[in-house]
Amino acid sequence: MHWSLRGKSTRHIKQKPSVPGAPKIDKFLYPQDMYVYVTLSSVRLFCDTRSPLTEKFQYILSLFPQDLVFAFSYGSGAFQQHGHKSTEENVVDLILVVEDAEAFHELNLERNWKHYSSLKYLGPHTLASFQEKWGARVYFNTLVPYKHGLLKYGVVSSSAIIADLLDWEWMYISGRLHKPVMPLVLPDANHPIRSALKHNLQNAMHTALLLLPDNFQEENLYQTLAGLSYSGDFRMSFGEDRNKVKNIVRPQIERFRNLYASFWPGLAAYAEFNSTTGRCEQDTSPAARIYHLNLLPKKIQQTIVHEWNRNGRWQDVEDVFRAAAHDTECPELVKEAVQKTVKASSWTQSLKGIPTAGFIKSIRYGFSKINKMWKSLQKTHGES
Repeated sequence: MHWSLRGKSTRHIKQKPSVPGAPKIDKFLYPQDMYVYVTLSSVRLFCDTRSPLTEKFQYILSLFPQDLVFAFSYGSGAFQQHGHKSTEENVVDLILVVEDAEAFHELNLERNWKHYSSLKYLGPHTLASFQEKWGARVYFNTLVPYKHGLLKYGVVSSSAIIADLLDWEWMYISGRLHKPVMPLVLPDANHPIRSALKHNLQNAMHTALLLLPDNFQEENLYQTLAGLSYSGDFRMSFGEDRNKVKNIVRPQIERFRNLYASFWPGLAAYAEFNSTTGRCEQDTSPAARIYHLNLLPKKIQQTIVHEWNRNGRWQDVEDVFRAAAHDTECPELVKEAVQKTVKASSWTQSLKGIPTAGFIKSIRYGFSKINKMWKSLQKTHGES
């Protein structure tokens, strides 16, 4: 069934000119205090710069096998967050995307034997199987020392990250990419990861709008977008900074704005953003909700249908979405679906992290997270 809604007039954000032709991926490297953008059907994924990567990140990349499909840094080691004086003393978090996990681990074991826990003695085939069959399909090496400090890097196959970006199968790597990241290596122009990155941001916008009221501030939108991947994550109750989402968003308003600006014209019939006042207004009618529900990622849609039918009845997707769109609890239904997805992957990936990091590193990493949470609680208490 086709659903339509007569659109309201809207003010569009000015679009910056696109960047013609991207360089080859081995030269597509960027500095710590900037980030890049690529154009995918006029959708900006990052922000513009052609400056070379800082010496620190050049060195980090040189540690690994060079046949990476996509690589990026995220978190407080890439961008300064509220409450951190700089990025220099923070652990650098990386995601390395590869085509062949076993081949990567074989080469990486030759280069970086000490990065791995005792699982390395089982060989690259077992490491790849453990990566591809458990948790969120990511293999992390944690608290790896290098000359500038500590690294934590995750290895994921291109097929797994595409499934997560398109369908939110685990909402793990996809969630990290709802926020500004520092790309270190970009995929080839025709690689399917490119379009999957765009769809992931679209997924996030439709989800966030279903969770928000008819009027809200720009910062509320970005906090909702940034918070999607933490919703349901057990670590937010035990072992994470309680102010994490606010700390991410507030110093990076401009980066969030650039990341999502190009989606507003496509939402003109349902939502508008006034860049002068920072106010957002949207239609929250059943027809608008159905529009967003139909464009949610597959895993979230499936979870919504499953939860709706828990009382023993069976309604198909179309009937569920029609009923949910008219229900005042629609935002809560979407929120619970996101929480369920995140909760499952956060538990399984955390359990997976014990053997991949090793027992000692797992304890150290856990204590560092608890210390962050304790400091944030003390700060919150002091401000109240």
